[in-house]
Amino acid sequence: MNGVLKVRSRRSLFVGALRYAALGLLGATAGAAAIKRHRLVEQGRCVSDGLCHGCAVFQDCRLPRAQQAKELIVRGGNGQR
Repeated sequence: MNGVLKVRSRRSLFVGALRYAALGLLGATAGAAAIKRHRLVEQGRCVSDGLCHGCAVFQDCRLPRAQQAKELIVRGGNGQR
């Protein structure tokens, strides 16, 4: 460009700033959710509001509700032994 700096318009500068702010907010929210999940697991509290089906930590969970769900799975889910 013959040594001339490309000048951005105020609008494009504003849009870029909002884009990066939104990206930062999204990253911070995801990080906070991951930290909360890790903290709840460490404290022995349920991370899935008591819904064991589809829980990411179900296999390693030692909570009573998860133990009952595992027993039901082993018995075939119909309560028979």
